[in-house]
Amino acid sequence: MPRNIAEFRIIGQVSKVDGRDKVAYVDVASNYNRQVEGQWEEDTHWNRVTCFGRNLEYAQKAGKGDMVHITGRVRQTSYEREGATVYNTDLVADSFSVLHRADGETTGS
Repeated sequence: MPRNIAEFRIIGQVSKVDGRDKVAYVDVASNYNRQVEGQWEEDTHWNRVTCFGRNLEYAQKAGKGDMVHITGRVRQTSYEREGATVYNTDLVADSFSVLHRADGETTGS
């Protein structure tokens, strides 16, 4: 039977970790280059990743500026607010690794 998937891969730097009891939200910046009027500019994309379980533990050990590699699944949700449907896309981590600490330490967690 075929398996349909929606997945993501982010390599970027941590901006903020919002750790809670059973979940952590990690804001990660990824940089791309784009050309604007003949000049190359850096284009930063911000991503908010949701971490549970073991990935929650890894995320809570990450700090601002750390280079991370995160893979996971894409999940779309919706809910009603004031009579309107609000759509959201969640990035849920399946793996979380700190590649390089902002303080210069290299790790494989």
